Parts: sequence; structure tokens; C-alpha cells
Amino acid sequence: MVVVGLDIGSVAAKGVILTPDKPHRALLPTGWSPRDAGEQLIDQLLCLSGRKAADIEDIVATGYGRASIPAARRVVSEIKCHARGIAAICPEVRTIVDIGGQDSKVIRVDNDGRVVDFAMNDKCAAGTGRFLQVMANALGMDVSELGAAGTHRDPAIINSMCTVFAETEIISLLARGVDKERIIGGIHLSVARRVAAMARRMGVEEKVAFTGGVALNPAVRQALAGELDCELVIPPNCQFTGALGAALLAREQLVVS
Repeated sequence: MVVVGLDIGSVAAKGVILTPDKPHRALLPTGWSPRDAGEQLIDQLLCLSGRKAADIEDIVATGYGRASIPAARRVVSEIKCHARGIAAICPEVRTIVDIGGQDSKVIRVDNDGRVVDFAMNDKCAAGTGRFLQVMANALGMDVSELGAAGTHRDPAIINSMCTVFAETEIISLLARGVDKERIIGGIHLSVARRVAAMARRMGVEEKVAFTGGVALNPAVRQALAGELDCELVIPPNCQFTGALGAALLAREQLVVS
């Protein structure tokens, strides 16, 4: 049984192919065309697994660009796919925090990995990877450099939750001579506080998993763990949780049918 799960995000497109031998993963920038990114992902996954297109029995797509993938036989919500992926990797997790490029999500699941409740911020860039990207640009840095800068014991306070105003605030802090390391610490703390507030409104039940591309940033991980006052589970290949969930749902549907 060969199935594919695609998670077409606003920034990165992730794919997982499940074969009888082992799973394979691929990631590439979504770019301007989610459709093209999806087709390239499928080609990469087939190459990695040594399979042909005719071998694929089902494809499930999720994420921002899920409706743009003609090869997908079904589309499934990100919420359900992340819950299914985490249930397979970390079945003890009850709360999932996922921070992607354009949105952030908090999902509560039961003992069987079914979604109990969720909250989502997709109307504002604050608390997302996009916020980090804009702030990095304001500092003249690449976003990948933010996490390497680490945390700071005395982070600058960034009051604005609006990305545009926060960028102006950072420029003002730089002009006043505030240490860049303190500003970076404040950026990480701002993201963590925004997401933690959303999680607390819904209710946090341990264990808590942190997924998505921003989970690769160690400073955000530390800040979020502090705000939630708990240890975070960072799944292996945390960017691929949604794609894995989509692939597992595809396989389960084939078994049922």
C-alpha cells in the first residue's frame, strides 16, 4: 500500500509517502503556485521511494493550498491531520501547538487522538512565522538567525500585537540603542505570549506538543515552555506532522474501503 500526504503551507510545502518499506519525506518552498509545489513534491517523493506514479493508491492534501492539488483525491483540514499525525508519533500528547508561516493553532485531543477542541489565529500575523520574518527583516537578519541568537534574561518589551506597529517599535528600539539581543529576546517572548494566551483560553492539558516550522527555533521553544509552564514535546521532523497525518488518513481510508 503506497499513499501520499501533502501539507501545502503558505511558506513551505511538505510531503510524506508511506510505503511497505519505510516512509520518505520531502520539503520545498511553496512559492507563488501551491499547485506546482504539490506536483514537485509528488515527483520528489516518488524519486526518494523508488516508486512510480501508478503505484500511489491515494493522495490526501491539507494546509493552506490543499484545494490547489489536482492529484489529491481528498482534502482534509489541518486540524484533523495534525491530530492524527501526533497521535501516531506521541500518543500521550493531549494539546498540540502548531505555529506555521501564516497561522497558529492550538488543538486538544482525547486518548484516541480525536479532536476535542481547537483555536486558530489566521487573521493576524502576530504569533506566526510571518511575524518572525518581518521582525528579522527589520533587524537586518535572516529569520534563521533569530533562533541562533538564543534567549535573553532581560528581553525588550514589545507592546504591539500588530505586525506593522511591532516593526515600527523595533526600529524605534534600535534607534534608542537598545541591545539587539534584548530585542530578539522580546520578539520570541511576544510570539510565545500570543500563542500561550490562545492556548490558555481554550485550556491546556499536558502533555503539550509543539509542531510546525517555528518549533525549530530553540528560543521560541524555551519562551513558549516558560509561558505555558510545562515541558514541550518536540516531535521528530516536527514540520511534517500534518503531512504524516494526511498520509495516515489516506492509508486508513483504503483499509476501510
